Amino acid sequence: MNRLRERLRAAFERRLLRAWFDVRTRGLDPLARLLQPLTLLTGVVARRRRVRIRHLAPRDRPAVVVVGNLVAGGAGKTPLTIALARALSARGLRVGLLAGGYRARRADARLVGGSADPDADGDEPVLLARSTGLPVAAGRRRDQALALLCAHHPGLDVVLSDDGLQHVGLARSLELAVFDARGAGNGLLLPAGPLREPLSDLDTMDALVLNGDAPPPRAHPRVFRFTIEATGMRRLDGTEHCSPSAFAQRAGTARIAALAGIAQPARFFATLRGIVGAFDAHALGDHAQITPATIAALDADLVVMTEKDAVKCAAFADPRCWALEVHARFDPALLTWLEEHLNGPSPA
Repeated sequence: MNRLRERLRAAFERRLLRAWFDVRTRGLDPLARLLQPLTLLTGVVARRRRVRIRHLAPRDRPAVVVVGNLVAGGAGKTPLTIALARALSARGLRVGLLAGGYRARRADARLVGGSADPDADGDEPVLLARSTGLPVAAGRRRDQALALLCAHHPGLDVVLSDDGLQHVGLARSLELAVFDARGAGNGLLLPAGPLREPLSDLDTMDALVLNGDAPPPRAHPRVFRFTIEATGMRRLDGTEHCSPSAFAQRAGTARIAALAGIAQPARFFATLRGIVGAFDAHALGDHAQITPATIAALDADLVVMTEKDAVKCAAFADPRCWALEVHARFDPALLTWLEEHLNGPSPA
């Protein structure tokens, strides 16, 4: 029953994404047209939420930088957050991280370590902790998660929030809005389109950060860019690690299955296709649960998945399973700009 529910959810997500982002067809997608009246409610909620956020007192120490987006689904926020956290930490700043823990069993504010259970604490918080080794807090109420993080790590200079632009109550110092090549899709608010809030709200945000060659969805005075690159292949049982090219040679004519429980599986599949060529693609729903039965059902010699999915499989690592490691390479000007804001004078 759970497997059927996950398949239905994944199929519905794919249909929604097609309605939101397949703008090559003439006119509005029928599903988007059907859902369009509901965008009026989304607009009212978004306006009220943005007014409340604007009236929050800005954070001084630690500064809070929200790495989010206006579009539902993945745009590369988590790899960018990880890369920024590593870079700022390497510059000597004391960095903490916040995450929501979407679809986690726990909703309360909690500290998350690299050995935490991703089903209980969320796959993204665990990935952040394992990838950076930095303090991580998660919770449905990010303001409470921030308070917990600061209580346990009082010397932090900056906290990066992976997503959270729309979280009322989270006081922030800077807002970075991330977009990929899909842009704003059909330009409509949820549920008829992908927008969580109107594009005009970008005018109040501090910077746009564009994934790859994505055009700005709206003119903005401060635009930076980043790319996500495949950097390695890691066997989940910890016995092997190699470059993507070495993995391609190793795989040879093996039957490969690719598993993706992320918002944009097509991007992962395209990257993997450039490494190994042909494979059987299995797109699950975003944050989908992966069990030993999920892996056992795959008729393949090798199974490749994202790093986010890999954290959910660590406890039952099948020797066939590999994770594709990626790294976000961002414009150096983005780090310079962040440091200029973060190294400002402390309050008296």
